[in-house]
Amino acid sequence: VTFTGVIFYYTYLYFYSTSHFRLFSSHEGVDEATIVEVIAKRSNAQRQQIKEAYQQSTGKPLADALKKALKSDFEEVVLALLMTPPEYDAFEMKRAMKGLGTKEAVLSEILGTRSNKEITAMKNTFKEDYGQLLDEQIKGEVSGDLENTLLALCKATRSEDHNIDDGLAKSDAKALFEAGENRVGTVCSVLIDVLTTRSEAQLCKIFQHYGKYSKQGLAKVLESELHGDLEDCLMALVKSAWNKPAFFAEKLHLAMKGLGTNTDTLTRILVSRSEIDLLKIIQEYKRMYGKPLQEAILQETSGDYEKILLTLCGTQ
Repeated sequence: VTFTGVIFYYTYLYFYSTSHFRLFSSHEGVDEATIVEVIAKRSNAQRQQIKEAYQQSTGKPLADALKKALKSDFEEVVLALLMTPPEYDAFEMKRAMKGLGTKEAVLSEILGTRSNKEITAMKNTFKEDYGQLLDEQIKGEVSGDLENTLLALCKATRSEDHNIDDGLAKSDAKALFEAGENRVGTVCSVLIDVLTTRSEAQLCKIFQHYGKYSKQGLAKVLESELHGDLEDCLMALVKSAWNKPAFFAEKLHLAMKGLGTNTDTLTRILVSRSEIDLLKIIQEYKRMYGKPLQEAILQETSGDYEKILLTLCGTQ
């Protein structure tokens, strides 16, 4: 890329952002279509440049202007897309622990599916944005085995080695069987230790060996042996290790199943996975539920919120 090319690119971002975003900051109303076009069809890196160009042009943060102009779920998606991935993860973790009641499922989802690098970046951003240590905040919100599990994941020291140790997998599978199905009462510490330290590739090998000890898979055993938030957390680790896109597809399906739609979950997954594995999630959704994710979104949402989600998903 030539120097002239770089200059042209940033000049384009500058004029594109300032001219387009003038549309929704005027007294003539909000141009939602332009917002969808500019925000949802750009990469996160491009959105950061648009934010910078808007700040330089107007002297004001773009997010502040959007907060005044937009509302409801559409606003939530747009503001989420403007954050960097670590900012958005930190924001969602903070929101899950804010006010009365803690959304443990959100904590488990984020910590259970992010890489060590992503968790470390989130922790650093959490400290910068909220002046608190993430692990200290978690300690104040949850307790017992769930706390131990989340804090273990929060260390960001989980193995990410793609090489599989078959001997270790066999011994871990036996240890899991002895700690759960083969005794009265479950030794949760063994489950937690294995599921929070082994790599996803290693866990898949453990699950295969587990079948030699049990007619049920480990997931079925966890469902019968555990309950509540700890079960949800450990199940998230098992399912995301086995097939992460399928794990997210299931969460999207559950968010739209029955009466009412969990728009927080829809927004969080589609935004956070949009540049990682959303295409695979869409493929898994169709395989698992027999219809396109886009069709489900059309049935369960409406208006500008529907349009921006469909834009993130792309064509069927």
